[in-house]
Amino acid sequence: MKKSLLFAAATAIAIPFAQATEFGTLLTDKSTLSFVSKQMGVPVDGSFKRFKATLAFDPAKPQSGSTSFDLDMASIDAGSQEANDEVADAKWFNLKQYPRASFKSSAIKPLGNNRFELHGALTIKGTSKDVVAPASFKQDGVNGVFDGAFTLKRLDFKIGEGEWADTSTVADEVQIKFHLVAAPKR
Repeated sequence: MKKSLLFAAATAIAIPFAQATEFGTLLTDKSTLSFVSKQMGVPVDGSFKRFKATLAFDPAKPQSGSTSFDLDMASIDAGSQEANDEVADAKWFNLKQYPRASFKSSAIKPLGNNRFELHGALTIKGTSKDVVAPASFKQDGVNGVFDGAFTLKRLDFKIGEGEWADTSTVADEVQIKFHLVAAPKR
């Protein structure tokens, strides 16, 4: 009797994972994309409100996974309407010419302990650069949660041109943070 109860309990725990191992639908209402820049040495938080992603990730086979990301740059919240208007300008994001930024993975490298590196091309303001984004993965109920952060250099993407290229006013390094929640692929 104990063996059959133990088998039934193990089966009940294993069934959801066996049926839903690949994650493929980003839940944008539960996901966030934010950044931290520094102005005159003071951290300034911001975020983007509208983005889409395609995702194929199986924790048992992370190397075969992929992701791509499309970001609506006009959805920026840089802390105030004045700041939002300023970064829309040609010297910053030039939203009239470059309304979108994107990321497309080229590899997912497992690091152990549910940690990974996402390798791929990040394109902002018409400039593409290879980036590596460390991320962790955990399962939360039936959903998968990916958390990570990486630093980019804004001047590599021509963000903040002219007088704004002075890194003593606005630092070159910008930390990008993501919290992505994905549902199982159906």
